[in-house]
Amino acid sequence: MAWYDEAVFYHIYPLGMTGAPKQNPYGEPVHRLNALLPWISHIREIGCNALYIGPLFESVGHGYETTDYKKLDSRLGTNEDLTNFVAECHKQGMRVILDGVFNHTGRDFFAFQDIKQNRENSRYKDWYCNVNFWGNNSFNDGFSYENWGGYDLLAKLNQHNPEVKDYICDVIRFWVKEFDIDGIRLDAADVMDFEYMKALRRVANEVKEDFWLMGEVIHGNYSRWANDGTLHSVTNYMLHKALYSAHNDHNYFEAAHTVKYVSDMVSDKLKLYTFVDNHDVERIYTKLRNKAHFVPVHVMLYTLPGIPSIYYGSEFGIEGRKERYSDDSLRPVLNFEDYKDSVNTNPCTKLIASLGRIRQNTPALCYGSYKELLLQNTHFAYERKLGGMSVIVTVNNGDSDVKMTLSCANASEYVGALTGESVRAKDGQIQVSVPANYGEIWIPTGIQTESFDPIEKIEIEEKTKPVKAEEKSVTSEPEAEQKKENTEKIIIDLNKPYEEMTVEELQEAILEKMRKNGPVTEYMLGTVRENTHHGSLLNWVRSFN
Repeated sequence: MAWYDEAVFYHIYPLGMTGAPKQNPYGEPVHRLNALLPWISHIREIGCNALYIGPLFESVGHGYETTDYKKLDSRLGTNEDLTNFVAECHKQGMRVILDGVFNHTGRDFFAFQDIKQNRENSRYKDWYCNVNFWGNNSFNDGFSYENWGGYDLLAKLNQHNPEVKDYICDVIRFWVKEFDIDGIRLDAADVMDFEYMKALRRVANEVKEDFWLMGEVIHGNYSRWANDGTLHSVTNYMLHKALYSAHNDHNYFEAAHTVKYVSDMVSDKLKLYTFVDNHDVERIYTKLRNKAHFVPVHVMLYTLPGIPSIYYGSEFGIEGRKERYSDDSLRPVLNFEDYKDSVNTNPCTKLIASLGRIRQNTPALCYGSYKELLLQNTHFAYERKLGGMSVIVTVNNGDSDVKMTLSCANASEYVGALTGESVRAKDGQIQVSVPANYGEIWIPTGIQTESFDPIEKIEIEEKTKPVKAEEKSVTSEPEAEQKKENTEKIIIDLNKPYEEMTVEELQEAILEKMRKNGPVTEYMLGTVRENTHHGSLLNWVRSFN
């Protein structure tokens, strides 16, 4: 057992939360990171015991165009500020992991600047992929290079270069020595070289006991990245999508199928990082058509296999819509004084705090086996079993109350951890009632603790704040036509190397491989069509046996 096996994460995007300027003036440090110190006690109060924060290091703008890996972004403060911040987290019993942006750098990074200055004579010309002094780029440097995501602002590192590998490994050692961090989340891990990741894993094993490496992976066979040789965990984007759409579509079969699909690909001892929103996707409160589903969605987040995470502000039920040219609404400024009493006044926060306490005091939710007990479109029950005792979870996405009769193991009485309702078992079964658009966690009285403080039924109401015209989700006619065209089947040459395929051809190649393994559902089709990153698709298609 390691600390992360029992972790409940809180995720902060610090440049947004502290209101830092969008562009870095590279001026005197402004100690904005210190404004996050009061939030540490709030994070603990809502039941989180680990913090994922980043990006943090000197960069040009949004944080992922790194200028200096060994210097806190001057918009946030100094290295001393970060050292003190991590120390305060540890003092309050919280582990800390940082963003590791090791796939690419910004153009102000010293190695890239040396190439600009010395061109063919630069000793760093092989630190980046496909540098070509006969080409050019959108900044008119007089040479071209491979970028990330189509943005020349992000220059892709050559991960096969031993010097690059050694440099990044030393960065990790520096972070541990300087800041005493407990792990790293690897940005864009799904397009990283596997030998590169293995080197990072060896350093992780070296620097600190139970140092955790988690990677951002969107699609593909997660076991390629999460295993004993590469990463401890990856982001479970499949479950992220299934959790909100299972409620929006009143279809718990999608959630159940996704849990089984993911569990079949990953070893039982590896726990994936689960979430319902983050700094790149819309807020869960915004995505849910029925805001009351905030309750069952989070009951599932905290009780399904995995390591749950809450994105800053979502515990208050704030909105955040992804816009075409900006993620600013997903990464807002929050003032601690505006939210300091939310556990007592905000129903969303009260729910998250209760679920956090339940999770931290119920080992079965961290280590127990998973089994479906009942599955219908509008209601779902499953158990997490440990040591012969089963914790039973029931959720209801329908507009009517529902009664469930469920098998139970080795317990004569169960208590609803949220409501305090008690039910007795009879002939190896319990009968429970689950209110409309709600959920409950049924704990055997033998393992119930005093920390389960029942709460009144959480009522999540639709917020009346008007949506600005520019925030409305409208699909223009050209976009709709393009979407229609993208659904048409692409004829591909199966003898064509994957590297030479277009995004559309790679998508179709993935679908062909899926069809060989069984029917392709609408959900599976959607996950393929939504992924338009060539590198990610390339790794995905290679992941099939």
